[in-house]
Amino acid sequence: MSRVSVAYQDHVAHVTLTRGDKMNALDDAMIKALLSAGQEVAASDARAVVLSGEGKSFCAGLDMASFAKMAHIDPTEWLMTRSHEDANEMQELALIWRRVPVPVICAIQGVAYGGGLQIALGADIRIAHPEAKLAVMEMKWGIIPDMGGMVLLPRLVRSDVLRLLTYTARPIGAPQAAEWGLVTQLSDDPLTEALALAENIAGQSPSAIRAAKRLIEVAETQPRADILMAESAEQVELIGKPDQMEVVMAQMQGRKPVFK
Repeated sequence: MSRVSVAYQDHVAHVTLTRGDKMNALDDAMIKALLSAGQEVAASDARAVVLSGEGKSFCAGLDMASFAKMAHIDPTEWLMTRSHEDANEMQELALIWRRVPVPVICAIQGVAYGGGLQIALGADIRIAHPEAKLAVMEMKWGIIPDMGGMVLLPRLVRSDVLRLLTYTARPIGAPQAAEWGLVTQLSDDPLTEALALAENIAGQSPSAIRAAKRLIEVAETQPRADILMAESAEQVELIGKPDQMEVVMAQMQGRKPVFK
């Protein structure tokens, strides 16, 4: 049974978790399908990506069968193997959206718990329904967030907030999540809002958008001198090139740019 769908329209890729009857809970099939979808859109000519879940919730995290499976596998072999650059398979579920070279916007309704929240954190931008609930849920099951959460969470929230969420597994409402930095903005229709934002981004210079995502990653992780050098190097590859010249001409002529 299909777990994820990928559709393309006007240079926007729409990745949808399609296990709505199970709150899009993660099982082996969905894990493999999500990784495949991320790799597919990364290799495509999409200029923006929308990540969403069908039905009442974005993603409730690991399903119960996946928790049961943990009792019958060797956690060392499963988790210590670096299968995707610096990450294991589970960590890549979130980090692959940072590796996708164009902006990823996540639409959240219902719940984003545990692994579902960490997948959402891998997106560049998160738009949530005001009644959505989010939780770093792992402590409820006697484990810790281990799907890239400790790479992504410290960039978004204060240390005390990170500790509160991790230690308690307490769900919080989307307005609180927005105040703390987990959510970018609220919307009564997060999917429509995400698609509109993706369409707007897809209308920008494709080369500049990709350069901006690369540069932000450097800015968030590297020392000052490396950031300054990366700024200069990325700009050199944009100034006077076809995409940038088309943006300038479109502005002067009062029209939308058309990129080849």
